Amino acid sequence: MKAVVVYGADDLRVVEVEKPVPGPGEVLIAMEWGGICGSDIAYWRHAVSGTAVLKEPLTLGHEMAGRVVELGEGVDGIEVGTPTTVHPATLVGDGVMPEVLAGRTNLYPRTRYFGSAAMYPHEAGGFSEFRTARVDQLRVLPETVSTRHGAVAEPLGVALHAVNRSGGVRGKRVLVNGCGPIGSLVVAAAKYSGADSVVAADLATSSLEVASNMGADTVVDRSEGEPLPSDVDVVFEASGASRALGDVFLAARPGGTVVQVGNMPRGEVPAALGQLVTREIEYKGSFRFIDEITDAVAAMSQGLDVEPLLTHTFDIDDALQAFETAGDRSTGSSKVMLKLS
Repeated sequence: MKAVVVYGADDLRVVEVEKPVPGPGEVLIAMEWGGICGSDIAYWRHAVSGTAVLKEPLTLGHEMAGRVVELGEGVDGIEVGTPTTVHPATLVGDGVMPEVLAGRTNLYPRTRYFGSAAMYPHEAGGFSEFRTARVDQLRVLPETVSTRHGAVAEPLGVALHAVNRSGGVRGKRVLVNGCGPIGSLVVAAAKYSGADSVVAADLATSSLEVASNMGADTVVDRSEGEPLPSDVDVVFEASGASRALGDVFLAARPGGTVVQVGNMPRGEVPAALGQLVTREIEYKGSFRFIDEITDAVAAMSQGLDVEPLLTHTFDIDDALQAFETAGDRSTGSSKVMLKLS
């Protein structure tokens, strides 16, 4: 079968690999769609994503959906042909969290994740024609959610988790700073969760257009020097640019909340943090999700439309071109999709 494999920095190939066989409690999925994430791009460009360093060839992809084509031993309650997306995480060990972190499995210290080099051997991702998954990882898609949209459940889960980390946005004024794919999904998640108004800010006109189509009430073009709003209740910082933090903290009202959902660069970064103290801002991190991927499927079934996010589509054989497009903001790309089969 074909798979999109990274061998090192600037070395991405579509190669033939062995088709997997489902084991006990597993199913075989014929993958149909995959969405390219920033971490996929990082492995391709640098052979590193965050603290995870590539040590062997890795099939990429943790945003995907397809249809069950084979059942492993002991599997029941799932039929061949069932459309599904996949929760990409596997806890390694007993899975028990300390009481202070009860339920926050996204913070479990040893986790395998589809398409990740965080552990060795690495965990193959889903950018391939077939992939096995445990039954408990499946998130069955209802008839109203296509597999194309189902592949976006994972990053939408990230966005919904960020909204949950804020303490809730119903009836509140919200700012999303940085409108790449995650930022634009946070816009949609905030509107879906009852935000009174959502302002989206970015340097790229194309990103602001996507954010507007995803539900932003107002956009701020930072490339034109437009100022951020002031006195918003909740800010989602999705750019990952430390230099933006000073303005972001000023945008939040005194006693407001800032959720950091964009990954910051590795190592030390300069940031203006004075307003964090004098305005008593609550500054929170947000990492992946717990089970908000399930909520994401439900949200899409209830009308949350991710189609405006999906700006480009490529066949699996054109994966390198797809990555080049996703990694170049000048192309106007947001979420770039791979047709896997």
